[in-house]
Amino acid sequence: DDALFGYVVGPDSPKRFFHPPEAVIWSGTASDGGFEVEAAPPPPPVAFVGVRPCELAAIAIQDAVFIGKGPHDVTYGARRDGSVLIAVDCTEPGGTCFCTSMDTGPGATTGFDLAMTEVEPGRLVARAGSPLGEELLAELDVAVSDDAEVARGQALVEAAAANMGRQLDTNGVKELLYENVESSHWEDVAARCLTCANCTMVCPTCFCSTVEDRTDLTGENAERVRRWDSCFNFEFSYIHGGPLRPSAAARYRQWMTHKLGSWQDQFGMIGCVGCGRCITWCPVGIDITAEVVALQEGSSRDDG
Repeated sequence: DDALFGYVVGPDSPKRFFHPPEAVIWSGTASDGGFEVEAAPPPPPVAFVGVRPCELAAIAIQDAVFIGKGPHDVTYGARRDGSVLIAVDCTEPGGTCFCTSMDTGPGATTGFDLAMTEVEPGRLVARAGSPLGEELLAELDVAVSDDAEVARGQALVEAAAANMGRQLDTNGVKELLYENVESSHWEDVAARCLTCANCTMVCPTCFCSTVEDRTDLTGENAERVRRWDSCFNFEFSYIHGGPLRPSAAARYRQWMTHKLGSWQDQFGMIGCVGCGRCITWCPVGIDITAEVVALQEGSSRDDG
């Protein structure tokens, strides 16, 4: 339609900019009697326009992973510093969206500088979420929204919440996954899963990576590079003697159990924001919400 933001999330997310697919950690050049090392130059500040509420939640999760209570990731922190987040409420959820199940949308509640609701094509109601957002609003030549427009925006968000394409019951999901480590259902999923890693590449919260040291043909220049990896890759869990998860069933189980279960033990939250990307971009149609239901039904039959 004619709406400026009449679309749902694409395959990319702000993760690509804060935790890029490939990032140089340091570079070095051989010199007389030594080796000079230079840290990667600081990135420029970036403003994001049109960030969806589920993506705001994903940024908060990655903040916890990279710059939370654990070691501070300098590469991520440098890219995160100075960023401006201008969010847009979702009023037309997609067929694979389930943000209401994860309490991450469809309306933006936190983590933004400015948030907007498109009450009609091209007409936006904005609100500030930070001192920077207040400064930005003060700089804009815009009218003050009346109560009717604000209420209309709220109604659109509430209507979107009632029209999600998917649902995921998170009640006891961690315990469910832990109790089904040996379930035969993982083999059923593996019969379809290509271990292509599409789900982890499009996921806005997955953070697995590997590090490579590279040199040029002269041997005078070198760099250390961090690039995205995936728990679906055969070599990801490789240790002396072979990989810990050699089968597709083990790798899918690892991804889903970590995302919905052990992520809670690590970071105190679920690692899924309900954006639906892993469903949309799975070439064989594996649906994480359906897999949870299958495990729940299997556990119910076992209990019976």
